Amino acid sequence: MAVPGEHHPAFEEYCECIFELAEDDMELIQARIADRLQVSRPAVSEMIRRMEHEGLVTNSEGISLTAKGAELAERVVRRHRLAECFLTDVLKLSWAEAHHEAGRWEHVISESVEQAMTRLLGNPTTCPHGNPIPGSAYQETDATPLAGCAIGTTFTVRRIPEELEFTPGLLEFLESSSIQPGHSGIITAVSPDGTLTLEIDGNHVGVGSFASERILVSA
Repeated sequence: MAVPGEHHPAFEEYCECIFELAEDDMELIQARIADRLQVSRPAVSEMIRRMEHEGLVTNSEGISLTAKGAELAERVVRRHRLAECFLTDVLKLSWAEAHHEAGRWEHVISESVEQAMTRLLGNPTTCPHGNPIPGSAYQETDATPLAGCAIGTTFTVRRIPEELEFTPGLLEFLESSSIQPGHSGIITAVSPDGTLTLEIDGNHVGVGSFASERILVSA
């Protein structure tokens, strides 16, 4: 039996996707939603029509969440990011495993479990990747794309945007290379194709332009 206020997981997935695309300042078009959710464009078109009928989105001048849709999205994103914290900090899963599992947990965590996880974790303000947890005491910090830093710049990683979390193999690479929020390093070289060479936690690692243009750091 449905619980009042709950929505079908498909609606939650789409609201979450639209929220995260907007969070990363990406253009909210159906093609991007299709790519992120790995579904066909006709399927996205049909779902957006259903969500309009449910009062979750508007699509007159581009896709955007209504107040009702934003509330649903923030609840799902909050539970996803809390789950990632629990799975990495308590259960010691890898970034990639936690991201995958949290995608399941976000749809079934109850309000009481959410509150218990928040207490256990000490009221975290970000997920393991540095993305803000909606409803927390998160405060925005000055950050710039890693690609904008010059050779010799010392930096501290602040945030790995959601776009990179959905790039196959990238979470594993970033975690194994210690390119994680709170870790500091220095840019030692830049190649003609835009690849940066970093020294971080005593290791030298190359980061391509796709990732370096999106990883946010404080210099």
